[in-house]
Amino acid sequence: MSATHRTFPRRLATAGALLLSATTAAVLPPGTAVAAGPESVTTHSGATTEQERSRVDAYWTPERMKLAGALIPEITPVPEDDTTPDDPRPLPADTPDPGAVWTHGGAVNRSVGRLFFTFSDGYDGSCTATVVDSANRSTVITAAHCLRGVGAPTADDTWRHNLYFVPGYRNGTKPLGGFSIKSAATSSRWDAEPGGTTSEEVAIAGYDTGVLVANRSAEGRRVADVTGSQRIAFTKPAEAEFIHTFGYPKDRLNNPDAKYAGSRMIHCAGPARPGSKVPLLWGEPCDMSHGASGGPHLARFDTRTGIGTVVGVTTTSEEVAGGPANTLYATRLGDSARRLYNWAQTRLA
Repeated sequence: MSATHRTFPRRLATAGALLLSATTAAVLPPGTAVAAGPESVTTHSGATTEQERSRVDAYWTPERMKLAGALIPEITPVPEDDTTPDDPRPLPADTPDPGAVWTHGGAVNRSVGRLFFTFSDGYDGSCTATVVDSANRSTVITAAHCLRGVGAPTADDTWRHNLYFVPGYRNGTKPLGGFSIKSAATSSRWDAEPGGTTSEEVAIAGYDTGVLVANRSAEGRRVADVTGSQRIAFTKPAEAEFIHTFGYPKDRLNNPDAKYAGSRMIHCAGPARPGSKVPLLWGEPCDMSHGASGGPHLARFDTRTGIGTVVGVTTTSEEVAGGPANTLYATRLGDSARRLYNWAQTRLA
């Protein structure tokens, strides 16, 4: 895709999208612009009452979900359903895939979903998120830039609103129901003053992991009891490790020539490589873009069962991290992500 197709207003460039911006083409080395010192977990409350949970659930209608991420939803056509037929045959192991609708079912079709939210300006957006193994069976992982921008953690416009996770999202439907979010957390590195540090700088310095604690379903079930979950690991990346990536890109809402409209889950697979500009980020060949943020990068993925190990979450593309065209980069899960995960899995849901 051309640079003109990957440069968006700041609302879309900083959340519900990849961190893609012409202003970030010259990337500072990781850590350069991010303050040193102790790091902690910054938390934010979501829908904590039955009334609030009901309101959020009602807010996300089929049409609103289909248009989440449109820059001008008032005049954007509602995308047509993606009718790509399902294929029950498992994908052969270690088959490279630069980007296609995932048609092979399995556990990943249930544990990965579209994460919806509303920006402080009232417009809606979306990312991708994954249910992971956890003690509370309610922990969901995504990208931090999908949950907030840099700024004071107590400021209302720092965080996204109406957070809502739809596992297995497909063509405006909620096949497994929808889950409002009880609480969210990111690294305290995001609490920086907006004038001195940008969201992009925090993200590419390795702090783009975000975690969510999902409320129970309307029937009182925990999210993992409904969807199942993916394994999670906090390990160092290995050169050429074969990785499968999933997400809900939605560029066609704003560019009629783009490939994806967010209607179905997209899959990519290939060997992981570090970014030439930002070696802290690791990516695979993939044509996903805005809306794929937060999606899982899965190691040891079994194409027969659809189960793998989340080792990273989508952060950006080659325009920021460097490397060949159509490369999708992840923040790999390390000590910072482990701290967030340990916080989330001990919360009651």
